[in-house]
Amino acid sequence: ATDERDIVSRLFVAVRDEIRYDPYSLSVDPGDYRASTVLAAGAGYCVPKAILLTAAARAAGIPARLGFADVRNHLQSERLLAAMGTDLFVYHGYSTVLLDGQWRKASPAFNRELCARFGVPPLSFDGTSDALLHAYTGSGERHMEYVRDRGTFVDLPFDEIIATYAAVYPAITGPAAEAG
Repeated sequence: ATDERDIVSRLFVAVRDEIRYDPYSLSVDPGDYRASTVLAAGAGYCVPKAILLTAAARAAGIPARLGFADVRNHLQSERLLAAMGTDLFVYHGYSTVLLDGQWRKASPAFNRELCARFGVPPLSFDGTSDALLHAYTGSGERHMEYVRDRGTFVDLPFDEIIATYAAVYPAITGPAAEAG
C-alpha cells in the first residue's frame, strides 16, 4: 500500500484481528503498554491495541495519537461484569490519525471473532470517517455507549489511567490483583 488511507486501513485490520481482544489482561506494569510488547503478546484490551495501532501509523509516517473515552458496554459478559463490578469501561482506548487534514478516530479493540459472537459487524476503517464502537447490535440491542470524552494524547497518560482504574476497578487493580 502506498496511499495513507489504505496503509492505515490495513494496519487497523491487522491490529483489530491479529491482536486478540482480552479484557482480562489489564496490567499495572508500564512495560506491558509498549507497542512491541503488545505485538509479541498477540492479545490485549483496548488501550494496548490502540497503542499498537498508533505506533504502527507513526512508523508509517502518519501522524497519530491516543484517544480515550468512557464507554458503557450493554452486552458485557456476566464474568467480566463480576470482575469489573460495573459495565462502565473508563479510559477506553482508540487511535486518532491525521488523514487529508482531518483527525479520524479508529477503535481496533474488538476482533472479528468477538464481533461475530456478539452479533455486531467488525468495524472497518477507510480513513474517511471515524470507526468507533457500535452503538447497537445487528438486531437492534444497545451495545456500546460513549458517555465521556477524555481527550487525545501524544503519549500514554499511564499514571492517570492506572489511578482511575484503581478507583473504579479495585478488585482487578488492587494489591491482590498485582500478586496474581
